[in-house]
Amino acid sequence: MRMNSAIQAAIDLTAGAAGGTACVVTGQPFDTAKVKMQTFPDMYKGIVDCFVKTYKQVGFRGFYKGTTPALVANIAENSVLFMCYGFCQQIVRKIVGVDRKTKLSDLQNAAAGSFASAFATLVLCPTELVKCRLQTMHEMQLSGKIMQGHNTVWSVVKGVLQKDGPLGFYRGLSSTLLREVPGYFFFFGGYELSRTFFASGRSKDELGPIPLLLSGGFGGSCLWIAVYPVDCVKSRIQVLSMAGKQTGFMGTFANIVKNEGVFALYSGLKPTMIRAFLANGALFLAYEYSRKLMMNQIDSY
Repeated sequence: MRMNSAIQAAIDLTAGAAGGTACVVTGQPFDTAKVKMQTFPDMYKGIVDCFVKTYKQVGFRGFYKGTTPALVANIAENSVLFMCYGFCQQIVRKIVGVDRKTKLSDLQNAAAGSFASAFATLVLCPTELVKCRLQTMHEMQLSGKIMQGHNTVWSVVKGVLQKDGPLGFYRGLSSTLLREVPGYFFFFGGYELSRTFFASGRSKDELGPIPLLLSGGFGGSCLWIAVYPVDCVKSRIQVLSMAGKQTGFMGTFANIVKNEGVFALYSGLKPTMIRAFLANGALFLAYEYSRKLMMNQIDSY
């Protein structure tokens, strides 16, 4: 059966949602530690200290603060990302002048992923803002930046709407774009390069779960190494704007470097790299297998 563009897009979207779910389930506690350490680096000596203090102060549930918006964010982002990735691959094929069935090079796939991430940013930014604020609500109260915290998704959403209106959900949009567009070039580039390495001349579609896990982990690691300082600035903007007007990307970046030093931009890097390998390995494994399953179902009709 010849697959039309709408069916292909629906498969990519559904497989992306499966991948996003696997990513959150695997990596949420490490993501929580990352955001806490990025926003309040003076409160935590390292990843172990962050985990211990979070458990003592809030309990085990503290590691899963923001899981609901994280699920929404990752499912929405990866659904749009992988759906647009398929479309962007076709655009790259037209630009380089090859047939729509031709396999793209690893560099061309990286460029397609980078283009696709710009669209995913529009759905990611609002949900990630709610997630980051929920994850750091305890620290915002401890530091005296806010008097009363919001403990549910709805209370955070209501607070944003009351204070800033609908556009308030897009605080940190420029930072998110600066992270996503170059980051996903390295993400898809690293993933495809790793798959090429493991395939060793065979078809990449024949790779088993271990090479896919390792390739996904490598791609995720490439992303975060490349853009981590930008993500740190984004987290500060989205969280600290709860307490009042926050400067933009360049102002926040300059303040961090001036007052805390360059290394403050790398606060929380360790939990991020652990999460990047585990969560993105799970993401690509879920994506590739669910996509293959749906493609085989369609081909059987």
